[in-house]
Amino acid sequence: MTPERYQKITQVLAMRQPDLTVVTDEVHKGRNISAIVRTCDAVGVDQVHCVTPIDGFQTYGGTSASAEKWVNLVHYPRVEEPLVKLKAQGFQLIAANLSAKAIDYRNVDYTRPTALVLGAEIKGVSAEACLHVDAEVVVPMVGMVESFNVSVACALILMEAQGQRERAGMYQQCRLSEAVYKKRFMHWAHPIIAEYCDKHGLEYPEVREDGEIIELSSWYKNSREHTR
Repeated sequence: MTPERYQKITQVLAMRQPDLTVVTDEVHKGRNISAIVRTCDAVGVDQVHCVTPIDGFQTYGGTSASAEKWVNLVHYPRVEEPLVKLKAQGFQLIAANLSAKAIDYRNVDYTRPTALVLGAEIKGVSAEACLHVDAEVVVPMVGMVESFNVSVACALILMEAQGQRERAGMYQQCRLSEAVYKKRFMHWAHPIIAEYCDKHGLEYPEVREDGEIIELSSWYKNSREHTR
């Protein structure tokens, strides 16, 4: 690992926001999912919650898809599952939804633990999801079309969240737990070893100050003996 890569990984992890996340409510187009994940990575979101569409996801292998290795994606069969879980963890649930009670997206305090709920391209946020959310927001528009593409709306709202959090100093110190930081670091810096450890229930090896694994050959020998 080069010093530049090690520095980049540690700098990015130090600014991850564990209490800012996105829930996609059956967003089915792979292109939109990838664009959403790319935005999440750009503003420091660590984890995205994806509700699987009934008809499955449309595949997409474009440039944005590469961002998915930097953001942890968790999948659910029903939208109630991530919303109930996040609410129990103290998150406010904010739905981007074109409705009569929706407020300007800039009138929300995103320094609070926040989950942004995004609906499918045609149907929008489901009725089931709306039963759980704390507020609905809209991006004001002055043109003929009613709404932005879901990935564009996501970017606008998350950039507002990033701005608020920057002004509040929330990017100035590492906010990930020690366990999550180590897991992310290993999967980014040493993905093959991290996956091997996860598969066999092994602890991650210790690393030096430059990010390299301490006594790699000895660790590998011991791990092989453990998994026999």
